[in-house]
Amino acid sequence: MGGRHFVTLPDPLPLEAGPALPDVTVAYETWGEFRGDNAVLVLHALTGDSHVTGPAGLGHPTPGWWDGVVGPGLAIDTDRWFVVAPNVLGGCQGTTGPASTAPDGRPWGSRFPVTSVRDQVALEVRLSDQLGIGRWAAVLGGSMGGMRAVEWAVTHPDRVERLLLLACSASASADQIGWASPQLAAIREDPHWCGGDYHDRPRGEGPHVGLGVARRIAHSTYRTAEELDTRFGRRPQPGEDPYDASSPGRFAVESYLDHHAEKLVHRFDAGSYVALTAAMNGHDVSRGRGSMADALGRITAHTVVAGSTSDRLYPLHQQEELAELITTSGPVERIESPYGHDSFLIEVKRLAEILEKLLG
Repeated sequence: MGGRHFVTLPDPLPLEAGPALPDVTVAYETWGEFRGDNAVLVLHALTGDSHVTGPAGLGHPTPGWWDGVVGPGLAIDTDRWFVVAPNVLGGCQGTTGPASTAPDGRPWGSRFPVTSVRDQVALEVRLSDQLGIGRWAAVLGGSMGGMRAVEWAVTHPDRVERLLLLACSASASADQIGWASPQLAAIREDPHWCGGDYHDRPRGEGPHVGLGVARRIAHSTYRTAEELDTRFGRRPQPGEDPYDASSPGRFAVESYLDHHAEKLVHRFDAGSYVALTAAMNGHDVSRGRGSMADALGRITAHTVVAGSTSDRLYPLHQQEELAELITTSGPVERIESPYGHDSFLIEVKRLAEILEKLLG
């Protein structure tokens, strides 16, 4: 499992929607040395994991997703900060999720309970307690990680000193839920989904087609129309002819989406994709807390909010709402980029500037 560490909770984890979840394990990675007041919590997006930085290898099929940001001498300098990155509740990279073994010895599968962003944060709080971290010097997150970061700061304001919210929102919009709907349908309608109980079937017999379709839809929303037009236009994939009636080939952009679908299918669990997407759909930091201003007004952390000007999935007005209603935040830090939602993973130089404002 690479450089991951594992903690199994001594007690069941209470959940918002039902009975407590027993035998919960959380996987995490760390970098740097803990000195009591220098811990930074980094929270990953939907298909990310705890492998924030470092090469691909055993247990890590891909390099770190923030390689240019976290490390010695980088924007999050691991010579200064003790960085902790957990895999999310419901995930498939070491933390308990649908593919994990339940107490009866069978995979959780369809029996894995409905979990929320608040449940995800509750598990991270338990991990913090296990690590002896009473207060985070900073909590950072982008996209789904940003949802968890804002929940952290609202639910536990006394435990968050600084806060970075990237490419995220205070609540999931109808548009975001709408984009998620065909992704969930593609997986659930795959004949190999088996109602979510496919994990004990022979290798290769899971809902891989549906997961690949979901990834194609999602990846299209992560980038921009302008970028795709510039990179691919209407060019055919080399060696293929989309106009061949007997054996039609692909356009280059189709090959690009196929590539990303294939990569995800080989490293991610469809059950986790469904569970985490449903949790994101339910995200609303104001739920049960009065108005959005009331909820975000709980935050006491020094806050920086940033978003991409070209993000069509989490448009900039959502970050502007966060910055406006969080009294400890300045104006939104704009990331001028053609890469849309994925800008928070790609624009390393701009991220370094933003992090300097947060971490000093």
